[in-house]
Amino acid sequence: MFYRRKLYIVNNDFVEILNKHFIETNLPNQLRNGARLVGRWMAPSSETTTEIFAIWEYDSYEKYEEIERNIRSNSEHLKKINDWYERHGGRERIFKECVIQVKNEELISTLLD
Repeated sequence: MFYRRKLYIVNNDFVEILNKHFIETNLPNQLRNGARLVGRWMAPSSETTTEIFAIWEYDSYEKYEEIERNIRSNSEHLKKINDWYERHGGRERIFKECVIQVKNEELISTLLD
């Protein structure tokens, strides 16, 4: 199995917008392509920011790469993403003013196989 954590630190006033986008756009697309969501959580990061992260499970790293290639080549999904950015002021504005940090990390088990 391959596990990945996708983490965002966002300004508090952007939390609802990002969560809605995840539920309506990203989650269905990931699931449709074979990713499995372990869970998604959030917690205060500071007085003005919130940490939001999801843990995903895949059969293998190769399967993860295949799913990501399929998602990135889906023109309908890419249009939804680009339209969402534009509705919220553009990609540049979002990553300058709303989303403070993004991480996409492999998780490594500490349990013996």
